[in-house]
Amino acid sequence: LLFVWIFIMLLGYVLLYSASSYVALTSYGNSFYFLRKQVFSTAVGLLPMGFCTIIDYRRWRNFAKYAYMGSLITVFLVLSPIGIENHGAKRWVGVGPLQFQPAEVVKIGVILMTAYMLSKCGAHALRNVKICYQIYAPAIIGGVLIVGITSNLSSAIIIFGIGAIMIIIAGADKKFALSLVALGGLFLMVILIAGAAMGKGFRFSRIMVWLNPEEYADSGGYQVMQGLYAIGSGGLFGKGLGNSAQKLGFVPEATNDMIFSIICEETGLAGAIILILIFALLLWRLCVISMHCQELSGALLSAGIMGHLAIQVILNIAVVTNTIPNTGITLPFISYGGTSIVFLLGEMGIALNISRYRK
Repeated sequence: LLFVWIFIMLLGYVLLYSASSYVALTSYGNSFYFLRKQVFSTAVGLLPMGFCTIIDYRRWRNFAKYAYMGSLITVFLVLSPIGIENHGAKRWVGVGPLQFQPAEVVKIGVILMTAYMLSKCGAHALRNVKICYQIYAPAIIGGVLIVGITSNLSSAIIIFGIGAIMIIIAGADKKFALSLVALGGLFLMVILIAGAAMGKGFRFSRIMVWLNPEEYADSGGYQVMQGLYAIGSGGLFGKGLGNSAQKLGFVPEATNDMIFSIICEETGLAGAIILILIFALLLWRLCVISMHCQELSGALLSAGIMGHLAIQVILNIAVVTNTIPNTGITLPFISYGGTSIVFLLGEMGIALNISRYRK
């Protein structure tokens, strides 16, 4: 697991520099601007990673409730004077250079709390759908708060998905999974109906852009179309690292949400498949750690981390390829983002500690 993580991080530095060098040079006068900040964030993230690697993961059970409640409190801090607005939405908290997204904290809080509740109730209790939803409550509360306070639907979807995956892996009754699918469909219908009633609101417009990006190419569909141009022009083997044309100011957020489109343009379909296989290897190692853990709470913690990474990778690639409506989700360990890196490294530290106690 450690070897795969190191390889992904080093590969991410190369891909991030290639995608960001032009914007960094023209906007900040230094082509290494984004890469330097990413390396610094990694250095900061090594502290929680090292701490979580040393601390016995079983101790987290004693702090699961406090960690979860603390993560919810950070969401309310967005409404305080230390809340920071970015791109028209208040989703950050910080003082000076110390800034973070509460959504990232809630993801870890939900993983810890769900694992704690599942390990206490046992697999036999999961045959009761009502108990399954009681265990799912932390994910529901966390996701709803994220949507209601920060308007961050993408992070809420990840939080909902993390809780659902952990409960299903633990052995929940199939009725629980089917009911989640039904509720998800109902939620989507409500968004569509509400958007239509309110005169094509923000969420509704994103769905319309997804269905017909060419028609909205001058507005909401611009990012989608430019990303697809980048993917298509890459062909089978790409134009070569550093040779992307779409990164020259055409693809918005080329260093963040849309970095996969630049990767496809420069390395082609072959490079995209290799990157996906590397992520699959990382997820497989987390799965192996989960299956060989000595007791349930560690297995579920590893499964929650695996679910978090899997959902984020799948949704990011799906958004970039216009498989699903556009929503802001970064590609783990590849996209530029200090908060995401720091908290992901903390999760990797927990996984590495769990692997020390394998059978």
